Amino acid sequence: MKTQAVTKLTDTVPALFEDLLKPWNELFEGRLFRKELKVPAVNITDHKDRYLVSMSAPGLKKEDFKIDVDENILTISSEKEESKEEKEEKYTRKEYNYSSFSRSFTLPEGADKEKITAKYEDGVLKITVPHNHKTKSPSAKHIAVN
Repeated sequence: MKTQAVTKLTDTVPALFEDLLKPWNELFEGRLFRKELKVPAVNITDHKDRYLVSMSAPGLKKEDFKIDVDENILTISSEKEESKEEKEEKYTRKEYNYSSFSRSFTLPEGADKEKITAKYEDGVLKITVPHNHKTKSPSAKHIAVN
């Protein structure tokens, strides 16, 4: 009989701790912060005369992007902070939202860094990197988003 009691106790103790630690497990498994940890999806296609980098980033504005080229590294990043405040009779609620990401890509040989352009439209950032096997580009440049 003692064996059955011990077995039942060990069966219930893990469940008890599981319920007790559930909020912490969700926090560390990323369930609560899943939205903030996502990085925008990117597609890179090689066309006859250019590379096209397409990044899905809905909800941002063109001013939210920072695009730089340093040596042969193309870096796309964004930081956005929003706050929202609602006042009612007996309380004030203020919410903050902060999101950021950074993605870097190595540009291939023959990429014309001087003629890179960027356009943000309908939630998609499109960066065009022309091919040019003859031009030697400077080591650093900032690209404006149109």
